[in-house]
Amino acid sequence: MSDFLLFLAVGFLAQLVDGALGMAYGIVSSTVLLSFGVAPAAASASVHTAELFTTAASGTAHLANRNVDWKLFWRLVPLGILGGVLGTYVLTSISGSILRPYVGAYLAVIGVYLLVRSFRKIPSRPVSPATSMPLAACGGFLDAVGGGGWGPIVTSGLLGAGGQPRYVIGTVNTAEFLVTLSVSLTFVFALVTGHWEEAGDLTTHGLAILGLIVGGVAAAPFAGVIVRRIPETALLRIVGLLVCGLAITQIVGLLR
Repeated sequence: MSDFLLFLAVGFLAQLVDGALGMAYGIVSSTVLLSFGVAPAAASASVHTAELFTTAASGTAHLANRNVDWKLFWRLVPLGILGGVLGTYVLTSISGSILRPYVGAYLAVIGVYLLVRSFRKIPSRPVSPATSMPLAACGGFLDAVGGGGWGPIVTSGLLGAGGQPRYVIGTVNTAEFLVTLSVSLTFVFALVTGHWEEAGDLTTHGLAILGLIVGGVAAAPFAGVIVRRIPETALLRIVGLLVCGLAITQIVGLLR
């Protein structure tokens, strides 16, 4: 029961941040699971199972608050799914730790840029498909490999390219449901075909997964309202600080 309550709190806080700022649920939840000794592939599968529920709730909240840019949505989804499926195959075959230095460096650069942008009043502008589609593929891949990465990569990249924070965050969160669904189905396929040898770890962490689901779904309705009401410059600064914090966490983890 104590594990359930712990992960319920983790899921609630992580989803509140993720839904309002477009990132953090996957990375926070995966980090906590890994600290409990869960294997990387099992941690990613657990988080994506929980995210099927939390992203559906979060997407519904953003739809209700009209935070979704549908043109951007349909640019993100196909390549996000493709990247997620490929990332799942890689994760169930090799270690994803090889990519961590590159992700940490990317997040550090983007985080600093977003902070600078928030103080210089760089105008928002439509993000071209040439930028959004590769970001979606990369975000989907890293999300599957690391158990979280869709938000930090796609949200920060689109904001860095000039996207309007409210619609970027709402659209990325809504698109994440379909990416998460594809990753989860690929994990199931890997399990059924015997490609994934560590899948047995999932059965011992049912309460943790349930806690992440309940906490995340409870927090999701608040996020859509928060992102609509916070000023654009404040959103950029908060996201920039969060991205820098994630980058520092990645780098410190590599140095240990």
